[in-house]
Amino acid sequence: MDLPELLEVAEKEKARQKSVRVHCCTSTGCQAANSLDIKKNLAAKVKEAGLEETVEVVGVGCMGFCGRGPLVEIDPQDLLYEEVTPESAASIIEALNGGTSDVTLGDSKHPFFSHQFKIVRENSGKIDPDRIEEYIAVGGYQSLHKAIYEMTPPEVIEEITKSGLRGRGGAGYPTGLKWATVAKQPGKQKYVICNADEGDPGAFMDRSVLESDPHLVIEGMAIAAYAVGANHGYIYVRAEYPLAIERLQKAINQAKKYGLMGSNVFESPFDFKVDIRIGAGAFVCGEETALIHSVEGGRGTPRTRPPYPAQSGLWECPTLINNVETYANIAAIIREGSAWYANIGTATSKGTKIFALTGKIRNNGLIEVPMGISLREIVEEMGGGVPDGEVKAVQTGGPSGGCIPASFLDTPVDYESLAKLGSMMGSGGMVVMDDSTSMVEVAKFYMEFCREESCGKCVPCRAGTVQMFELLAKIINKQATSHDLEKLEQLCKMVKETSLCGLGQSAPNPILSTLHYFQEEYTSLLQETNGKVPV
Repeated sequence: MDLPELLEVAEKEKARQKSVRVHCCTSTGCQAANSLDIKKNLAAKVKEAGLEETVEVVGVGCMGFCGRGPLVEIDPQDLLYEEVTPESAASIIEALNGGTSDVTLGDSKHPFFSHQFKIVRENSGKIDPDRIEEYIAVGGYQSLHKAIYEMTPPEVIEEITKSGLRGRGGAGYPTGLKWATVAKQPGKQKYVICNADEGDPGAFMDRSVLESDPHLVIEGMAIAAYAVGANHGYIYVRAEYPLAIERLQKAINQAKKYGLMGSNVFESPFDFKVDIRIGAGAFVCGEETALIHSVEGGRGTPRTRPPYPAQSGLWECPTLINNVETYANIAAIIREGSAWYANIGTATSKGTKIFALTGKIRNNGLIEVPMGISLREIVEEMGGGVPDGEVKAVQTGGPSGGCIPASFLDTPVDYESLAKLGSMMGSGGMVVMDDSTSMVEVAKFYMEFCREESCGKCVPCRAGTVQMFELLAKIINKQATSHDLEKLEQLCKMVKETSLCGLGQSAPNPILSTLHYFQEEYTSLLQETNGKVPV
């Protein structure tokens, strides 16, 4: 396929589409609430009403407002129906045909939507993820063609570098610098890997992107492969994401059929193929060296660095690893230019970030916001605040992050600001807690998770997470003394400084942040405080 043929596919698809499109969410969350039956009933009603010439029902990905799902949107009328059921679906078509509907009509101008800035999620909820033609119709794969025919690999890397894009997997490492490191390594064989091993409790950003717009990630990987000199890629997805895996595999097969994947991409000398590897759900495999071991067929355990994967990774070859959201930004940067992207966000944190907004919050779901937005704007305006009581804390960064008290809600959401508060951006989990939440219980919950997920390779993490969990349990059971509290803090610092990989190094963060900001909750549970004599 060449560019004229790609543009011809786009025009044919646009001509095929009906003037009215009924978008029905078919992501995992909505499918759990019977959205496939909703889609079926919508299509049946369109046929019954004789509207097939002008109206089509389209299964799309996540629209974001998960707490109000299943969602149905009418385009171009910009009508959004919430909490649709299979039984109420038909009335939506009746309203479209001049009747009335008893389904709750949402507000597309709601702060949950109006405060967002969509780059990665631009097509989510708008196109059918099972049809490559719909992705091509919205400009899909044109950035890949531009990179191959209008830019040299160094120019692509320079464009990503100037954009200021940082890795969205948690640490925020400059993407362009990582690409440049892989590109300059000697050797003919190099690999690119997409880390889709999203394991944080309450996080579902990557799953949603893969289910809603799989070609966007594949195109980003292909551009990265061209830039660094790789010809083979792997997408490492956890087995708990069956729908994402299914849609990814279908997308890869479609791309091959159109000549957008495989040998001589766009009839150029560039070759690129992608395979999927399914992980067994080990949280530690989100760490890049553990992930590499798993892709190779070994046990998912980390190794010491250096050498870093960029120098010696998969099968000891230079390997580029980025996560789903990072790759999903690439096509837009190549299409719009680095200056456009760099103008979004803050001086050190460019672009947008997707968050899974969950917990004690009125409006939960997925949001994509510009870097630098305040926690208050996210929690109180977009999220609608807590249903009862007051906001007590916001936990960012999953088990690796920290709990930020409500007094810091005006903090801008960027890498440096969150780190100063003892938390981190992480992959994008954001859990809101109200004043009924015990922060010691929160710390215990995350430590239990880290204890179970530790691979056991290094002693500080293997033994330290167990001991930290036991000390937390002792405190909660009001059996601890001030000496135990001191021991807990010392243990946290030791595990943080001596663990082999990011799991152990960041596991103490929830404890340390709650100790710092909510120390009175710990001390109130000590034996001395309760009038008991320490043993």
